Amino acid sequence: MSTLEPAAGPDVTEADNPYDLLGDDHDDSHRWAFGTGFTDPLAGIDTTVPAGLDADALGRYCLALGDDALIYSHRLQQWVTRMPELEEETAVANVALDLLGQARLLLARAGGILGRTEDDLAFFRAGPQFRNVRLAEHADRDFAELVGRLLIFSTWRLALFEALAIGAADPVLADPVLADPVLADPVLAAIAAKGINEVAYHRDYAARWVIRLGDGTALSHARMQAALDALWPLVAELFRPDPDAPGAADAAAFDAVIDTVLTQATLGRPRPSPLAPAGARAGRDGLHTEAMADILAELQSVARAHPDATW
Repeated sequence: MSTLEPAAGPDVTEADNPYDLLGDDHDDSHRWAFGTGFTDPLAGIDTTVPAGLDADALGRYCLALGDDALIYSHRLQQWVTRMPELEEETAVANVALDLLGQARLLLARAGGILGRTEDDLAFFRAGPQFRNVRLAEHADRDFAELVGRLLIFSTWRLALFEALAIGAADPVLADPVLADPVLADPVLAAIAAKGINEVAYHRDYAARWVIRLGDGTALSHARMQAALDALWPLVAELFRPDPDAPGAADAAAFDAVIDTVLTQATLGRPRPSPLAPAGARAGRDGLHTEAMADILAELQSVARAHPDATW
């Protein structure tokens, strides 16, 4: 995979280059917790929406990607102290932190367009206002579901980030999934490019465990197959057309990775049985599973109980 570099046009300097600035190491002032007066993760970056882009659509799409990361991160955080080994607990905690960092960048991008702060978007929206895919909110029943869901989600998100980062040096992207070139947002492209290595690690970590469990004992094989069967109805939603999206994940690339892992794991690909949308609505439209209410009750409890608190 080649490193994406921005085109240095006559009006671009190191001070306003989003690709370089997003790669800078953050100091302690960038740690995020409600009420701590955290630093804007996009501080110092030119966040002007390029002329010709639909700002509202861009804001909604960044919000959706940020919600995916925020809700999934929270689900993974719930596994801390519950993992079978300390090494796996550390690995899963790091994945959760990576996703939280992605959520910060994406919510900051969305908030700058929609006129809201990270706190507002993370802690003061109701369930129907969240736009995450329903796979992100799924409660894993065991470790097999955890790694199976992470494999599916990270394989899809990696393909999506690669599509969003294609031609990041050029404001006009030649997206192979779309019929026509589309105008790119350099900030979203930079966020996607920054997240590629993180999500690739998430995918590879999950793939190793899926293979290990699938090609292990009869019990681990059965548990891994049951996990995939339970998760598969949530896969089709990942590829539903999104009118706000400037790019889309390549379904063929997703299938190739998943099929390779399943073959090595001696697992069968589950039969398609998508979770039906209600009235043509799904997670991106604010339609969620019953689990979402419990997630938000926990995630937002401190902020809603003490909305003006600082410490």
